[in-house]
Parts: sequence; C-alpha cells; structure tokens
Amino acid sequence: MVSLEQVYSSLRRVVDPELHKDIVSMGMIKDLSINGDKVGFTLELTTPACPFNTEIEQDVRNTIAELGVAELDLKVTARVMEGRAISMDELLPGVKNILAVASGKGGVGKTTVSVNLAISLAKTGAKVGLLDADIYGPSVPLMFGLKDAPQVINNKIEPIVSEGVKIISMGFFYEQSQQAGIYRGPIVSGIVKQFLTDVNWGDLDYLIIDLPPGTGDAPLTLAQTIPITGIIIVTTPQDVAMNVAVKAIGMFNKLNVPIVGVIENMSYLECPQCENKISIFGAGGGQKVSEKFNIPFIGQIPLHPQIMVGSDSGKPVTIAKPASANSMAFDKITRTVAGRVSIIAEELKEQAERDRQIELKQEEKIEGRHDETVGRPTEDQRTAAPPQPQDATQT
Repeated sequence: MVSLEQVYSSLRRVVDPELHKDIVSMGMIKDLSINGDKVGFTLELTTPACPFNTEIEQDVRNTIAELGVAELDLKVTARVMEGRAISMDELLPGVKNILAVASGKGGVGKTTVSVNLAISLAKTGAKVGLLDADIYGPSVPLMFGLKDAPQVINNKIEPIVSEGVKIISMGFFYEQSQQAGIYRGPIVSGIVKQFLTDVNWGDLDYLIIDLPPGTGDAPLTLAQTIPITGIIIVTTPQDVAMNVAVKAIGMFNKLNVPIVGVIENMSYLECPQCENKISIFGAGGGQKVSEKFNIPFIGQIPLHPQIMVGSDSGKPVTIAKPASANSMAFDKITRTVAGRVSIIAEELKEQAERDRQIELKQEEKIEGRHDETVGRPTEDQRTAAPPQPQDATQT
C-alpha cells in the first residue's frame, strides 16, 4: 500500500511539455484517494485540445505503475485556462479566451482558417463561439450553409448554433448576393461592439473573431474594447502577403496584444499523381514572419480543392472530410493554437502573482513606515516652546 505523499511525489515527475511545470503544482491532480492497493484520481488537463494530452496521460499511468499500484482508477478531464484578464472585463465575463484571426490583406483564406479552427476546437469538446467581424464582406454564414436570421430574446441576440459553434455575423442580417455593406468607420466600430455586448454568448472556452483584412476600425475597436488572449496571423507563402502581414503584427504590437502565432495557408499543392509538394505561391513566407518577429510558427495548410469546395458548399472540410489529410492539418494547427493559449494563460497567471507580491511588499513598507512614526513627536511638537510650570497660587 502506497501513501498519498508517495503518489504526489511520483506525479511531480510528470511535466507538461509546453508549460514546463509538473502536473501537481499546476493543480491538474484532483480528488486523489487510496483504498488498499487501488489508487484513484482525476487528471484535469489545461484544454481538451492540448497536443500532448495522450502523452501526459501515458506518463501518469507509467509513473503510477512504477509504484507497484495494483489498480488505477484514472479519469481524464479538461478545464480550459483563462488567457485574459476576465476580472477586468465587464462585457464578456463568461468567455475565457478571445482569439482574433487577422491578416494584412484579403484573399489569404483567413475566414476559412477561422471557421475550421472553430469547428476543430468544438470537436474536442470545448465551448466555442465565432464572431464574423468582417462587416463589409461577411462570409461565415455561407461557409456554414446558414440562412436564418438570429432571434432576439430579452434584448439579447441569440447566436446561431451550427456544428457545436455559436455564430454571429452581419451576413445574417441582409441578403449578401443582393445588398452590399456600405458603412463608415464609426458604424463599423459600433456593429463590432454590439456583436460583443448584445449577443448572448454565455460561457465559452474560446471565442474566435474573424477580423476583416488590414488594420482598420474593426481590429482597433476590438483591441480597445475588451481584453484579448491573442492574435493569430494568417498569411500565404508569397512575399506580397508576408510583407502586408507584417503591418498587422506591428499594429497589434503597438496595442500590446499578444501574438499567438503565424499560420501559413495555401502553403503547397500536393500533386495527385506523384505526391510531390508544389509551391505555387512561393515558399517560406510564414516562417520568415515567425523568425523576424520571434513569434511561433503554428503550421501550414495545403492548397486543395477539397477545402474550397467545402467552404462554398456550406460543409467545411473538417466536417465533410474529417479523416482527410486537409482536415487533419487543421486539427494539428488547432491543437497547437490551444497549447499556445495555455502558455499565454499561465504567463498571465504568473504575472498576476508577481504583481500581487509587489503590491503586498509595498503595503508592508507603508505599514512599516507607519509603525516607525507611531509615538514620535510631530514637527510642530518638536519646535513648540516647552510648557511653562503653572503658578500654584494662580486661580
């Protein structure tokens, strides 16, 4: 029979490969109990989309087996970490992470990435929302094959739910093929803010925001309205797209918004006959951006008719062809993004703890100064004339 301390001590050797901390100090071990030769506990991972979930679980099983435990009752769950200062956000207190997908220019497949990223996250069991902030050219409803307008209940817009994703888009409110979105900057900002504040998002692990291309009103409104977990930059391999993507990164750096990483879309075309990868739009654009700004390179998405057909037909490739190489490319990128979010969340938590320690030290100094001055005469008391003895005969 092993003791609780022995089990905890062994589990401290299991380290999260991304966060570089042991699973005990991270609070990932819940409800540990020992009953004779049987050990039971819950392993609570940082996200259901963690790329190392299987690896961590196997390390835990191997570690417990080394203790000679006859039976292990292991439950594996996940609780997404909060990657933004929710305590500072009165607008979306139930949303743990907000990820904005941006690009410097149009035509790089940013919306395709946003849609498939949202679906892939939802497939892992996470609670996901998708906000289409491209007010001038909303295409998210088309990619999901949605036409019905959202309902308004208790003065809140109810998002449309499809494939486990809560969706809102300006495309729900006018016929895209007949009417163009013609709005000045302040109106665009107002619509984006309304989609944030007047939509019943509820509790979400991830809210994906598909930004319009460029560095205009929508991304500025977003960054200045709510705390954001981070920005995902989408580019293609060619230098033109890469050079424009750099401007988007520069804007978000000035706004002090973290960059989650760079995704390179349309990276290559795989020849169906020879299986060689053909670099139609050049090569290495995403990697160059990553190296120049020292931000993570999340991965590559191939150029394939399957992806285009799925988007146009209202059945994204991650739903229509879940076992295909194209769908698996999105799944891999999704898990990398989820892992990066966990890292950002842990860094935010550590920074909050450092700030708290600084505040405590400052309070201690103030209290110490106060204690030193207690009982000391004031400046007026020190300079005042000493009291004169009173005449005993004076009445």
